[in-house]
Amino acid sequence: MRETCTADTTAGPRVSDLLCFNLFAAARAITSLYRPVLDRAGITYPQFLVLALLWERDQRSIRELVRELGLDYSTLSPLVTRLEKGGYLSRRSRPGDKRWVLVELTREGRALRWLVTELVETLHTALDMDDSELAVLRGALQTLQQRASS
Repeated sequence: MRETCTADTTAGPRVSDLLCFNLFAAARAITSLYRPVLDRAGITYPQFLVLALLWERDQRSIRELVRELGLDYSTLSPLVTRLEKGGYLSRRSRPGDKRWVLVELTREGRALRWLVTELVETLHTALDMDDSELAVLRGALQTLQQRASS
């Protein structure tokens, strides 16, 4: 299926007609809404995502975090390092296998769980959407992600 463009086809589609741009712009806008809350906690949005996975289920391997977030190890490793230096999580290797690293929350990392509630409230207020509308949007985005990934 092709994207529908309203632009003059001889000139090609305008950037604003491209789905990839709309997704990029929407992601930046949502991240901007979250920034004041995350700044109060002293973390970035990607760091929040690492913590959010650990709040769902603590003690995950680096390999699992890479898979869940869809990041490269070289991208995830500095995030984990900064969170560890901030006192939010700790890492430990499996005895006899230094390549296997387990990441777990510290007390300070667990204490930041309030961020989830505040970010959800921020989004609800800014978008003026109820839970059912957000669920439909989230479902459409998840379907899009799955189809684009296959």
